Amino acid sequence: MLDAKMPEAWRVLRIQSELVDGIERLIALSGAVTVFGSARFTANSAEYKQGVRLGELLAAEGIPVITGGGPGLMEACNRGAYPQPGASIGLNIELPFEQAANPYQDISLHFRYFFVRKFMFVKHAVGFVGLPGGYGTLDELFEALTLVQTQKVRGFPIVLVGKRYWSGLYDWLVDTVLERSCIDASDLDLFRIVDTVDEAAEVIIEYIKERQ
Repeated sequence: MLDAKMPEAWRVLRIQSELVDGIERLIALSGAVTVFGSARFTANSAEYKQGVRLGELLAAEGIPVITGGGPGLMEACNRGAYPQPGASIGLNIELPFEQAANPYQDISLHFRYFFVRKFMFVKHAVGFVGLPGGYGTLDELFEALTLVQTQKVRGFPIVLVGKRYWSGLYDWLVDTVLERSCIDASDLDLFRIVDTVDEAAEVIIEYIKERQ
């Protein structure tokens, strides 16, 4: 019976190890912005170029930029932030496809468990920016919204870039989710949608300056 339980016990120790390592590696970090976005956009896409600019705008102000550490828009934001005063940080995850750490990182961490990685996304963040993305981006977006809604974390700006991309989601939240009273009208104020990364950076930078 004891042998049967050993794998689970070792898994707990591995989880603990990831938590401790992540906390230790990022212990000096504060006031970071976490950016989410698809791994599937290529370097010649308009979305990638916007990701690079977002990383530049934030890190030029000395703001650390955290991404999922992989390719696509994660790489773009790390790439823009990498030569700037603000740290470029990637929290990579082991996946059977898509995910390989990009080279534009001052700090690169590797995780086996999504929930440990999510904890690190939030722990040092004072703002979230959502670029166009798929299931992973939506998962991280709603995780952040839920934490702020339930006051498990201090409220911070959550900004989605691209009105054309995100408007369908917003309409569904209003026409279906709010209509069925599954959220309150005030819950729609927990995030905002802007057209450009310049607008997103302005919202985040202004918020950080007001906190100082």
